[in-house]
This record gives sequence, C-alpha cells and structure tokens, in this order.
Amino acid sequence: MTTNRRRPAGRPATLPDVAREAGVSRSTASRALADYGSVSPEARERVRAAAEKLGYRANQLARSMITGRTHTLGAIVADIQNPFFAGVTRGITDAARAAGYQVLLANTDEDVAAERAAVKMLRDKHVDGLIVAPAATTETGHLAAAHAAGCPVVLLDRQAPGLPADSVTVDNHGAAQDAVRRLLAAGHRRIALVSLLGTAPVDGADTASEAAPADPVSTGLERIEGYRAALREAGITDTGAYLRTGTFHRADPADLTAELLSLPEPPTAVFATDSMIALGVLSAARDHGLRVPEHLSVVTFDDTDWARAVRPRISVVAQPVQELGARAVQSLIARIEGTTHAPEHIVLDTEFIARESIAPPRTGT
Repeated sequence: MTTNRRRPAGRPATLPDVAREAGVSRSTASRALADYGSVSPEARERVRAAAEKLGYRANQLARSMITGRTHTLGAIVADIQNPFFAGVTRGITDAARAAGYQVLLANTDEDVAAERAAVKMLRDKHVDGLIVAPAATTETGHLAAAHAAGCPVVLLDRQAPGLPADSVTVDNHGAAQDAVRRLLAAGHRRIALVSLLGTAPVDGADTASEAAPADPVSTGLERIEGYRAALREAGITDTGAYLRTGTFHRADPADLTAELLSLPEPPTAVFATDSMIALGVLSAARDHGLRVPEHLSVVTFDDTDWARAVRPRISVVAQPVQELGARAVQSLIARIEGTTHAPEHIVLDTEFIARESIAPPRTGT
C-alpha cells in the first residue's frame, strides 16, 4: 500500500516522489523514465504524467551510471570564427538535438596541443563520442587512444590516414580542380593559389611566405593537388610558380598575396582555399590598386554572406556546411549504438556558383 506523504514545499521532486504519485515501484519508475527494460505502456504513461505534474528533473549522472551513456557529444572544431566552422557547428547541434543529444563544443585555433587538451576535457565529461576537425594529419595519437578506449571518433572536414575512424568531407581535390578549370577556360594562365595549411613550420623557415607546415591538414593538401592537376591538364608544367602557402596564425594571406602581386609577371587570377584567406587576397589587391575582376579574377571555397554582399560578388565553391555537421552526427550516433562496419569515408557534393569575380585577363597581361 502506497503512503500519501506530501513532498516538503521547495524541495525538488525525486524519483521516489514520482513513483508514489504514479503508484508504482521506484525501479519501475526508473525504467520508465530512462526508457529501458520492461515496463507496461500503461505504467510508463502514469510515470511520465507524474513526472510532468511534479516537475521532476532526472539526475543525469545517476541515469548515465545505469545506461552507460550521457547523451552528450563532444565537438572539436578548428576555428569557430571561420564561417565554415560556424555553419558546420550549427549542423552538428541541430542534428544532435533532434536525436536527443546535447553538444559540448571546444575550439582549438588549429593547435594540436589545444586539441589534445580538448579531447581530455571532453572524455573527462564522459561524452558518448567525439566529432573532430583534426589540426594535423599525423599527430593523432590522442584520437586513436580515445577510439581504443571505446569513445567513438568521427573526423569532420579532414582525414587522418591510419586512424580507424569514420570521416565526412567533400571532394576537395575535384572541387578545386573544377574551380581552376573555370579560370583556365576564361583565358587565365598565371593562376595563383593562396592557402594556410597547418601549424608547425619546417625547420629553417624564416619568413611567413617560406613557412611550410610540417604536418599540414588533409583538406588543404587535397585542394592544392586539385589546383596542380588542373594546371597540368592545361599544359602548365611549373605548378608551383604561383603557389603560396603558410601556417595558421603565422602567415598572413594578404602578405602572401602581396608577394605574388609584386612578381615581375604577377598572376591574373587567384584561387583562395577558404573564405578567410579570400579576404586577405581582396585586401592585398586593393592595396595594389587592382580591381576585381578587371585586373584580377578571384575564386574561393565557401559561400559566405560577405561573398554575396560585396560588389562584384565573388565566385565560390559552395560546401553543404550544415549537412557536413549533420552527417557527422549521424555517423557518430550509429557508432555509439553499436555499428561495427569498417570505417567509412562519406563524401558530399559541392556546387560551383559563378558570379562576377571572373573575367578574361586583360590584353597584354
């Protein structure tokens, strides 16, 4: 026989309170609220109604001890100020919420040490899995350790050869090759590429323009290879003449572009590997008194708000940013729920959006 003791005013409702209100045992109430084990539909409905009436809030720590899950995901992105990662994060949080998960977010500023610290912090919080845009291609021992310890890892936007993890990217090589082909079709031969690739400079690199990452991220490498492939197709054998790369937080894309524009035969077109780099390209062009596209054609990855707002509007390789985040969440939850198939590389399509920033090179250039 159940007692009818009143809950003291001001005290939060507890599981025993819910059980008494619903007329069931504490273990039945626990199973009904955690949605596990055997509970009749009628009892489950009574328990949930009682919980709502009393304003009961589940003890997530206790629940995680029972189920082995916290229903939280860790997301580690490279630069939250970059519009690309802001859009991806929106995709992650929306998809996670729809699946009943919350997201803990960490930002690394493209720093491997910060990434290691973020992985440790999120694992200490007992997240059910990690979505990571790795800051390096090979320095991934901390991710391998998380995976080996039973914390699933999905790579976002980037790959890490040798790490047995699912990954979600676009076809960076093909998209870059297509973008450069369009510049070639407009008549350009002196086509530059400006990119930032990684964090650690090679020993002996003294200036920003010389700084080449020792462990560049895969996305930048794939875009560079697509650029080179398009040039080779067009019979341009010196594919490094107008290629400028640097390290994150050490090189300024505007400085790299200024170096190119100061060459005896400067480029007539520039391909920027992301929208933040494109801003540096446009700044350098303005400082050199050049107009887009009359003097310099420009194409960039990522369809940001500013690329549509400036005049002329900038031609872009548009990525499905929110879908990238959502697909990473779907892959991660599948692993959390026990999927055991071999690591999968999901490749999403991009779209080239032609605008007013491409024109034929001026005669005589």
